[in-house]
Amino acid sequence: MCKGLAALPHTCLERAKEIKTKLGTLLQKPDSSVDLIIPYSEKPEKPAKLQKPSAEEAWQWRNSLEKLLQNPYGLASFQNFLKSEFSEENIEFWIACEDYKKIKFPSKMTEKAKKIYEEFIQSEAPKEVNIDHFTKSVTMKNLVEPSESTFDLAQKKIFMLMEKDSLPRFVRSSIYQEFIK
Repeated sequence: MCKGLAALPHTCLERAKEIKTKLGTLLQKPDSSVDLIIPYSEKPEKPAKLQKPSAEEAWQWRNSLEKLLQNPYGLASFQNFLKSEFSEENIEFWIACEDYKKIKFPSKMTEKAKKIYEEFIQSEAPKEVNIDHFTKSVTMKNLVEPSESTFDLAQKKIFMLMEKDSLPRFVRSSIYQEFIK
């Protein structure tokens, strides 16, 4: 009877070590230089298998943010890069606007527009994007009667900001350099 109880703490200790080892393995970064992030979306979808782009395809991204964002692997890589720089709010806003444009029902559009405004546009928003007063004002006026184009001006400004500022940094990053090798 005592022999069984004496073995119990040892068994628990061994089990704890085993769990700690498995947990440590799960928490380690993968060997790949890119941790793919599923882009922001209202409802999660089944993640698609992303195919790594060819060097030629990745080379085109250097001069075209549009081509980068059209490629699921490129988008995920760019989002990962911005997250590593603590500046992912711009790409998250851009993705939220793209998702918003796909909404067909006015009631859903109003609800989503309010969420986007509260998360990215309003002063002191959790992920406030850097847009000028005029753009913010136009966007706020558009919120009175939300439509597919409610965030177009703000999205365009953020796109231009990413194109001029974030894309050049991404192109110099080790993440991008791996693609063009």
